[in-house]
Amino acid sequence: MKRTRHILLVGAAITSLVLGGCAGTGGGNATAQNAPNAKVTLDFWSNHPANSRTTEQEIIAAFEKQNPNIKIKLTDAGKDYEEVAQKLNAALSGGQVPDIVVASDVTWHNFALNGNFAPLDDLMKKADGKTDDYVKSLYDEYTIDGKHFAVPYARSTPLFYYNKDLWAKASLPERGPQTWQEWNTDFAPKLAAIGVTPLSIPDGANYMDWYFQGMIWSMGGAMSKGLNITIDDPKGITAGKFLQDQFKNKYFKAAKDATVPFTTGQAAAMLQSTGSLLGVEKDGKIKVGTAFLPSPEGVSGVCTGGAGLAIPAKSKNQAAAAKFLAFLTNTENTVKFSQATGYMPVRTSAVESDVVKSYIKEHPNFQTALDQLPLTKPQDAARAYVNGGGAKIGAALDKIAQGADVASTFKALKEDLQKQVDTQIKPKLKK
Repeated sequence: MKRTRHILLVGAAITSLVLGGCAGTGGGNATAQNAPNAKVTLDFWSNHPANSRTTEQEIIAAFEKQNPNIKIKLTDAGKDYEEVAQKLNAALSGGQVPDIVVASDVTWHNFALNGNFAPLDDLMKKADGKTDDYVKSLYDEYTIDGKHFAVPYARSTPLFYYNKDLWAKASLPERGPQTWQEWNTDFAPKLAAIGVTPLSIPDGANYMDWYFQGMIWSMGGAMSKGLNITIDDPKGITAGKFLQDQFKNKYFKAAKDATVPFTTGQAAAMLQSTGSLLGVEKDGKIKVGTAFLPSPEGVSGVCTGGAGLAIPAKSKNQAAAAKFLAFLTNTENTVKFSQATGYMPVRTSAVESDVVKSYIKEHPNFQTALDQLPLTKPQDAARAYVNGGGAKIGAALDKIAQGADVASTFKALKEDLQKQVDTQIKPKLKK
């Protein structure tokens, strides 16, 4: 199984800070932009995040009813974000490109930087997309040189999930650990003592690197600062050794799907996306609690992830595509998508709506995700913007979990990632 995820991103965009002024991010097709009501069929490529195909089809049917000249072809573009990106890469080399495509937190940037995505600001304005209503930090995540290259769609944060019954059995307070240090000295030993794995975490092939992002931040380190890879500095090594010790002490156990040991009661807690919340609650086998990721007060220990929607620069139907993007992510439909999948509503009006407030009364764990949202910050460039960076970090973390020397593993990783930054990103910056 390839790296898959149900996740969601927030914060001021690092891209606009360190990559403002990138070359290769030109505009789209002028003729297409001037024909929003033309009779067209739009090809929408999706991996249907969190099994959302039926929901996407329902929204498409409603759009087509309102816009009879525009038909939407929903294409199964892969089972995960990486497969969608691979298919798009192949299409850009000579195939038929889609008009709308799902682009993840670690794939959109490379496409935009190379001029493969159309800037959306003018297109969304003409489509009355009300971009000022998007959760600002989510929308601004997709910024290069002051232009937006995607809109938020399937977005989430990592959450700390815990089994309330096992918590009570271990005589723990009904809350998550406030810091990883508290987890290590109090929570984890008590949980281990009752004969369960304290925490289940996705392995390196399934986004352990995403969860480690918050862990390294909470300990004062970073995967990178700007375009300088820093994962091997002393604070990064401290975080790596902490992770290694969790496996050595059997406090963490890596799994292809971290929800399986958690929902079966084999693990007392897990790190997983907000996008997993609905499925875990529906499972109904355990009493679930949620908490912020452990982090000292005043220190951000959580990032965001997930996917947005982009319009390829080669699309000949950009104006109609923007009209569909505006509809697909409007207040009503982001609420519909959120409640069907567990992803976050991406519009401020949706977050504040009576419908969402009513939903939270029935699903109070969802409030944790909303409350954590303002505390998040953008991912480090090493993971989010280096092509394949997250997978390489995940592979290194797997080695560390299995006992590899942290300092030398992170040193080799730094050299690899920095070389990619220097050869693939920096040359595209404006001189």
